[in-house]
Amino acid sequence: MRLWLSRSSEVPLREQLTTQITLGVVSGDLKAGQKLPSTRELARRFQIHSNTVSAAYRELHRRGWVAFRKGSGVYVSGLTAAAKLDGSLKLDQLVAQFLKTAREGGFSLSDVRSCVAHWLNLQPPDHFLVIEPDRELRRIVMTEIEAATGWHVRGASIEECGDSRMLIGAAPVAMYSQAKSVSVVLPAGVDCLLLHSTSVPESLKGEKAPPADALVAVASSWPGFLTASRAILVAAGLEIDALDFRDARRRGWHRGLGTCALVIADVLTAKLLPAGCHARVFRVISDASLAELRRALAS
Repeated sequence: MRLWLSRSSEVPLREQLTTQITLGVVSGDLKAGQKLPSTRELARRFQIHSNTVSAAYRELHRRGWVAFRKGSGVYVSGLTAAAKLDGSLKLDQLVAQFLKTAREGGFSLSDVRSCVAHWLNLQPPDHFLVIEPDRELRRIVMTEIEAATGWHVRGASIEECGDSRMLIGAAPVAMYSQAKSVSVVLPAGVDCLLLHSTSVPESLKGEKAPPADALVAVASSWPGFLTASRAILVAAGLEIDALDFRDARRRGWHRGLGTCALVIADVLTAKLLPAGCHARVFRVISDASLAELRRALAS
């Protein structure tokens, strides 16, 4: 099997090696039991550091693609052992066969890349991508969207969206507060669905005010939730002294919550509340925005 390495590629040399050897195995170019070139031989052939080759072989060994034989060298393990470790084996086989057929047909890697990119761009998205810099808020928004739509949801920071690979197959969404930041990082022509936050009236809809002497707890791992809840509850007429705010990132945050008349929590923290708590989940995303997501999915 011929190996090729590109120093100008954004893909690290180690990853180029591991990927090509993996594809060689699944395509049948490398047979089970076949001996691979030594670390020193590959390092000399491509004029790279031997540590790079050693790291690639260690990664392949960890994933079950190759085996080390003491005093003999590195050998291909075969598909049986690797298949148990690599859940993407079937896709690897399809990709390997496609690349092999394309190269045998005389197509250059540049032709293959541009053609694949063209067809990927024509495909409809297969998941929502929540773009949000705050990690805790991102987790909450992802959970709410997944529960409301049943669709697969991923998350990314604004910086991570600078990598075009993050946007493959994605339908980007973000809170309105991030509209400007997101518009700067997304490529031209890529739309982002902006989500409204739940309003104060919407948050309190259908909720009876607890007795004046009742203790109400608010629990969340997102500080913004605690701040917003304070404003909402005070606006609803609750005394600030009757409110107990719990940061779910701190040890022991859940102690004593069973004695509270009401525990208000975000969708994630609500799952961690002790049994017996009278809980009320407050959503971050408005009903109108969740309905808009469902319409987008249906179309």
